[in-house]
Amino acid sequence: MYTLEDLLHLMARLRDPQFGCPWDVKQTYASIVPHTLEEAYEVADAIERGDFDHLQGELGDLLFQVVYYSQLAREEGRFEFDGVVDSITRKLIRRHPHVFPTGDLYAPLETPQLDEAQVKQRWEEIKAEERAAKTDVPEQLSLLDDVPCVLPALSRSAKLQKRAAQVGFDWPDALPVVDKVREELDEVLEAMADNDAPAIADEVGDLLFAVVNLARHLKVDPESALRAANTKFERRFRFIEQALRQTHRPIENCTLEELDALWGEAKRQEKNAS
Repeated sequence: MYTLEDLLHLMARLRDPQFGCPWDVKQTYASIVPHTLEEAYEVADAIERGDFDHLQGELGDLLFQVVYYSQLAREEGRFEFDGVVDSITRKLIRRHPHVFPTGDLYAPLETPQLDEAQVKQRWEEIKAEERAAKTDVPEQLSLLDDVPCVLPALSRSAKLQKRAAQVGFDWPDALPVVDKVREELDEVLEAMADNDAPAIADEVGDLLFAVVNLARHLKVDPESALRAANTKFERRFRFIEQALRQTHRPIENCTLEELDALWGEAKRQEKNAS
């Protein structure tokens, strides 16, 4: 079987200025980013669908993205793949002192002395120490500094809220968040009544942010929940299309009531099947 060293060699060959692939030679860090995001989502999709027959291939595609960036950095003399491996290994050893108390990766195994809650607390403390070490101006340090702007909006909202909650800026439970969701919905309705397009967009954003907060309090990942809702919508809409094909009726000629009735039938069939 091919090894990681073979993959690194392949990447270098693809990027060879004279004998490599013309497409690969032209790529930059920025041009590869969309592919990286797509491959990460394809891994998530395979897992959510339980498609483990193809998960190995999707993980390979994602690994190739890391190899690609490392090759670009190697060409510029910034770092190499071995440095990527070294940095993540050191970070994980540092963030797991309950597993590696001496900092030795190969020290004899010991039973961790912390429970899961203590592990999470220590993890966040170590991350805070790392953030502090990255700035020369401590007074400008923020809990939110390393929350990536390129995260999907729902995921970034949840992460921002989680960070703020670490210092007590949070509701104690889900019920007050439900009230906040209702409040934000009322504000959307007010903006709609005024026919104020910018205000509507602003208030809808606040409503979505509040819904993410509710999901977080209910221990629901908002990004995964919305992907599942998208899949459910797609499945039911395809049912409508198929039902209409069987009766040779164009969907464009159906009333909303007829389409809604088929939607209800799709829901009933799913419920009976479960």
